[in-house]
Amino acid sequence: MTILDKMNDLIKRIEQANYEYYVLDKPSLEDYEFDRLMNELIALENEYPQYKKPNSPTSRVGGEVLDKFQKVTHEVPMMSLSNAYNEDDLRDFDRKIKEEVIDVSYVCELKIDGLSVSLIYEDGVLVRGATRGNGVVGEDITHNVKTIKSIPLNLQDALSIEVRGEIYMPKASFHKLNEERQLNEEELFANPRNAAAGSVRQLDSKIAAQRNLDAFLYTLVGEDDEISQLDSLKHMKNLGFKVNQEFKYCKDIDAVIAYIHEYTAKRDLLPYEIDGIVVKVNERHNYDKIGYTAKYPKWAIAYKFPASEVTTKLKNITFQVGRTGNVTPVAELEPVLVAGSLISRATLHNEDYCISKDIYINDYVVVRKAGDVIPEVVRPVTEKRTADCVQFQMIKECPSCHSKLSKIANEADYYCLNDKCPSRVVNKLIHFASRVAYNIDGLGDKLVELLYQQNYIKEIDDIFNLKNYYDELIKIKGLGEKTINNLLEAIDNSKKNDLDKLLFGLGIRHVGQKVSKIIAQHFKSLDAIMEASVDDFNNISDIGAVIALSIYEYMHDEYNINLINRLKLLGLNMNSYEKVIKKSSLTGLKCVLTGKLMHLTRDEAKDLITSNGGLIVSSVSKKTDLVIAGSDAGSKLDKANELGIKVISESELLELIKE
Repeated sequence: MTILDKMNDLIKRIEQANYEYYVLDKPSLEDYEFDRLMNELIALENEYPQYKKPNSPTSRVGGEVLDKFQKVTHEVPMMSLSNAYNEDDLRDFDRKIKEEVIDVSYVCELKIDGLSVSLIYEDGVLVRGATRGNGVVGEDITHNVKTIKSIPLNLQDALSIEVRGEIYMPKASFHKLNEERQLNEEELFANPRNAAAGSVRQLDSKIAAQRNLDAFLYTLVGEDDEISQLDSLKHMKNLGFKVNQEFKYCKDIDAVIAYIHEYTAKRDLLPYEIDGIVVKVNERHNYDKIGYTAKYPKWAIAYKFPASEVTTKLKNITFQVGRTGNVTPVAELEPVLVAGSLISRATLHNEDYCISKDIYINDYVVVRKAGDVIPEVVRPVTEKRTADCVQFQMIKECPSCHSKLSKIANEADYYCLNDKCPSRVVNKLIHFASRVAYNIDGLGDKLVELLYQQNYIKEIDDIFNLKNYYDELIKIKGLGEKTINNLLEAIDNSKKNDLDKLLFGLGIRHVGQKVSKIIAQHFKSLDAIMEASVDDFNNISDIGAVIALSIYEYMHDEYNINLINRLKLLGLNMNSYEKVIKKSSLTGLKCVLTGKLMHLTRDEAKDLITSNGGLIVSSVSKKTDLVIAGSDAGSKLDKANELGIKVISESELLELIKE
């Protein structure tokens, strides 16, 4: 046997063992025997590197380090699914299907709570793994995908195919990872999905390899439409892919609902997180007849589990200070798992909320995730209240700078009015650098806090002077030369931002993204804004008296004037770029955006509408002319239908603009 034959034989035996262990869950080799084979292959590859294959099983240990992630375009868009939240939604889905196809059955699959992935094989060899991204453009994560042992690096047949599925972190791996991070005094991951997403987006594949990720595959792109969904899943399994075996054929919608009830009860017993059930029409040859919207197929739907409510103890109520000085009570909880996330804190909104809910310190409280995202305290369990429970009382002083708090008339919040308050300053800096404001890539919350604590940034203009401390910055633990070079480049590039980004970044009270754009486009320059009167602001459509006074007062405050002058000297753009407004079918129409879009970000959609003469409004009323609805559109879509307002999809919007 030649050296090459020996290496090929080792690869074949190792891959078969991986398949049996990680896909079939039926190991045939003892650990020591597997390790012996792997060590023998590593030794041969080191001695004969010319024979090492790119997709050798040894690549699963990681080691490839990227400078950045490359963007990739999906040849077939990775569409999302519309959602169902109750039995009525499911029966409505069934009714609409049967308007197109009478003879229909379904396949139910568990909705794995992870990160969508596309895998491309050429002649049986894995050549690319990519994230979903926005459905059209994702990121190349091949180096990390190769470390996931349940994903085959080489297929038994020389097929050129694309498969899609979900990368996830098993619950056991998640708990082990967080235990290790706690010992190392590192920030804990909130839930398995975040841990999986963070692992997949590591530039160093060794880190991903250590995280024990797994994957279920559920779609073979381009599968023959004459094959049913049930047979397609079985076909993928036969090709060597790991398919979740909890799928079930359902002859009708009643069977679907029964399956959902079954797995709602079983959800917490599974070794991985799920956040719902995916329901697909089984007869694939009917897919084109049933059809598609711009964002999702009409032949499938994702049933989302209701928000989980759990009970835990409210150990204390602390207070946090926002960038505008608003002071918010926060519930400090006994850590508890809520819908897959370990929750230890939840907002209590304001004093009125705490009083109306009758919340006491040391109460047992019911906690849930609002919209399955934001932790909130729903109510106290008053029957468990004991003598050591303490009634809520609003503080009188700022917890950060100890200034006396003020309550503004007709507002629920208390405010710290000290502009030098450390918490306010840090949050202002975080806001300025954030993606929605000045969008300085690499200057995240933690880094802002670190640079503030070490006295490198105390004011917004200090961000643009960081280059003066290059030698000191590269020595800070966890940063280094490469990180600082990228950060300084991002800071320098940000100076070209449009005026509306600067206005929003400055954090003027009551001035959000929309108002910032209106003001910038109206006055064209910051100098003109600083010279404007309250009446000048009031005369602009969509700018009310409160906003007008807030902008005027900010622009006439001596501290703010000095800050703006320093930013001018540093070379920040102070003008609004001229935007050509085209005449189109949208000209003069008041438009509302609702739901999730597939091809455009929300900001891109707004820019597209306004650059074509349309007007963006936030709520639906009789004066609204057009509603652009993406997936998961809610009450705004309902109101538009109720009022008879024209509703179009994202793709129809794009077509409308082409006219």
